[in-house]
Amino acid sequence: MNDVGTEVKIKLVSSIIPTDGELETYEMWLQGTFIEKSGTHYLRYEEVQENQTIRTTVKLTDSQSFIMRSGGVNMRLPLNTTQKERGRYDSTYGTIPLVTKTHQLSYERQEASGQFKTQYDLIIGGSSVGNYTLEINYTEVEV
Repeated sequence: MNDVGTEVKIKLVSSIIPTDGELETYEMWLQGTFIEKSGTHYLRYEEVQENQTIRTTVKLTDSQSFIMRSGGVNMRLPLNTTQKERGRYDSTYGTIPLVTKTHQLSYERQEASGQFKTQYDLIIGGSSVGNYTLEINYTEVEV
């Protein structure tokens, strides 16, 4: 996807409740790109974790979405409120199959901003490893 997009500021809040642990919340402010392609909206951004750059693309809809990450982390995470979906996480030890059970998926677009929110269970090997909430707010950068 090499479409030219609009530069945006992104506030990303990720909360995880591991099956055997306590709530962990992460907040990041990032620069990214909003892209509209064939009527579908996408956000693209990069983040650095443990000295590795991770490129992320999020398909923004309120019915079927996905999060794709590449670089330091390679992952495809499909999100669908009507059924469980199969994804994958590529690790140094091989590919780990993932399943998502999406409880909430919403996307609202305004004139120059938007909000995407999802809540899902991440299932590995038939067992839930935690409940995840991801909220992304973005605003177009004025030129």
